[in-house]
Amino acid sequence: MKIPSRHGHLGAAWSFMGATAPAVLAALVASHPAQGWVSAPGSAPAATAAAAATAATAATAATAATVATAATTATTATAATKVPTSPPASAKAAPPQSYKASVEAWRKEREDDLRAEEGWLTVAGLFWLKEGENGFGTDPSNAIVLPKGSAPAHAGVFFFKDGKTVIRVEGGAPVILDGKAVHAQEVKPDQPGPPDKLQLNALTMYVIKRGDRFGIRLKDKNSRHRTEFKGLQWFPISESYRVLADWTPYDPPHKIPIANVLGQTEQSTCPGYASFTLKGTSIKLEPLGEPGDKELSFIIRDGTSGKETYGASRFLDTDAPKDGKLLIDFNKAYSPPCAFTEFATCPLPPKQNQMTVRIEAGEKYTPLH
Repeated sequence: MKIPSRHGHLGAAWSFMGATAPAVLAALVASHPAQGWVSAPGSAPAATAAAAATAATAATAATAATVATAATTATTATAATKVPTSPPASAKAAPPQSYKASVEAWRKEREDDLRAEEGWLTVAGLFWLKEGENGFGTDPSNAIVLPKGSAPAHAGVFFFKDGKTVIRVEGGAPVILDGKAVHAQEVKPDQPGPPDKLQLNALTMYVIKRGDRFGIRLKDKNSRHRTEFKGLQWFPISESYRVLADWTPYDPPHKIPIANVLGQTEQSTCPGYASFTLKGTSIKLEPLGEPGDKELSFIIRDGTSGKETYGASRFLDTDAPKDGKLLIDFNKAYSPPCAFTEFATCPLPPKQNQMTVRIEAGEKYTPLH
């Protein structure tokens, strides 16, 4: 599994669902204990264990037991290794202008990506395919109901059988693929990818594969989330959250379980772990990535999760390690796609990436839906 982000690993194995996602995520966030999910060395274990047990009970009532376990298991940041040579002395010290400008430029790119015609703010629907015909159009009788006024009432059919999807366009609907009009043809899913992206006026439709399920993801350039987007909120930039971690590779790379709120779990490649000390707490984080990748991607949770930041997780990308070190900049931590659309579901951080320490850096969370 790779994290879907233009800044990091663009994920083929990202799970999407329909309108049930918000309820499950709400239960997950509600169950998040005030002191985080991991007991750092030397912290009070009894209170943390009790809070974690209460959270596990609440999460289990809302979703599958496997998800609750993955989401709420308290763990200890296991590696107490050397303190890395972290740059700054104080979180309140103003960062050098060149560094601050580079982070601000990255943040602008992040917002531009969200606003783009293919950005996450355009996601307008997810429809799981059933065997046989799946009609699409604006009429409510269709299996795939398109936004009002965006297309003909009955624009065509997706015929799905044995893992293959064929589109048949009806009524002269202007469906375009690679600049050519489509009448009837098989459409390729996003796994192994790339998918065939069908254009219909301001809409984009394509097939996604999640486990053994196939669905149609719908994007709309005129989505309300996109047209009404007012920008992101951020913590102040602080070099105290830019740390130089020790890097320990796994030989061979490990497979670690990554769960999501649907109850699905994928075994994902982890090439090693980063260890460092932040605010007096020893931390060990495991990224996702393949050997030789130029970037690594982390799924994390910390003491701000469910409060100032998105409850399920945040993402963080880094360059590949060099000479046994890995530069981690929490000023560039960002929310997952499910923070912006109810038609996406979140991967949950592995238990070793659930931190008690408050990471007051990176992207904050303001609900859009």
